[in-house]
Amino acid sequence: MTKYTFKDFKSDQEVRWCPGCGDHAVLAALQRALPAICEETGTEKENLVVVSGIGCSSRLPYYMDTYGFHSIHGRATAISTGIKVANPGLAVWQACGDGDALAIGGNHFIHAVRRNVDINIILFNNRIYGLTKGQYSPTSKLGAITKTSPYGTVEPPFNPGSLVLGAKGTFFARSLDSELKLNEEIMLEAARHKGTSVMEMLVNCVIFNDGAHSVISDRATRADRTIILRHGEKMIFGKDRNKGLVLDGLRLKVVTIGEDGVTEDDILTHDAHSDNLGLHTMLADMKYPEYPVALGIIRSVEAESYDAAVERQVEEVTAKSGIRCVDDLLRSGTVWEVK
Repeated sequence: MTKYTFKDFKSDQEVRWCPGCGDHAVLAALQRALPAICEETGTEKENLVVVSGIGCSSRLPYYMDTYGFHSIHGRATAISTGIKVANPGLAVWQACGDGDALAIGGNHFIHAVRRNVDINIILFNNRIYGLTKGQYSPTSKLGAITKTSPYGTVEPPFNPGSLVLGAKGTFFARSLDSELKLNEEIMLEAARHKGTSVMEMLVNCVIFNDGAHSVISDRATRADRTIILRHGEKMIFGKDRNKGLVLDGLRLKVVTIGEDGVTEDDILTHDAHSDNLGLHTMLADMKYPEYPVALGIIRSVEAESYDAAVERQVEEVTAKSGIRCVDDLLRSGTVWEVK
């Protein structure tokens, strides 16, 4: 098994994202995570493939020293599915944007999640179409003023987490572009997961949507406005680590430890592996200011992957079939000789 460093995954291509774009940090996290991923999973570099659609984030395969496939708008998930089913031995990583994956590619995206194809999807969410110069996307805030909504959008945005969990997704995580260490943790867990791993990365577009996530990304207030969830740990957050989440009937509630008799024992413990879709959905749906925004791995549960099921079915049918080649197929069933 070859021992890799992050330099082994950097291509010789000039990175053409704008200076300050959040995509740089996500690329760095992936390149830094892959050596550990390859070592743990026994994956050689030649068995890695990076797929993308169209958009700023979809330039990522050029910057990776792996096999890559720069596909067409919205079709990255379909191509990733085909690659994994045709060659289950490949580790497939996909880069796509909020417009690329959730607008024109929305149907492919939700069905890959539903099927649980063993691919790793990094969803770059800057809440805008950046490459085509600033049109609103499916995740743009209600009322967002853009090139295609000069008076403000009149449609509510998608929450990617709600979409993934609504399709009964088995793995969903969310993070900020600047959370480099957390992003590496998420990517390693995504690689371990057998099924569709969706990682929503909240990235900043300095040109067309600067400050898209500033309400939670600002370092001065981030600790009070986000909560990093880790399996088996208490759902505690805040600059002073004195706030937490409890269940109040069928709703989540933010409480302060030490007030109203609340102790650390009262705070919920995160169970990413529980098949409690309702609680995971509530966590994915949390929005500031009522709640902190959930970062980290929200859901990671086991289920058979689509590609594994296809491979198993092919083996079962082949074992029972008398057809071993095309000639056997042509001579099967009703045949006759023409003279």
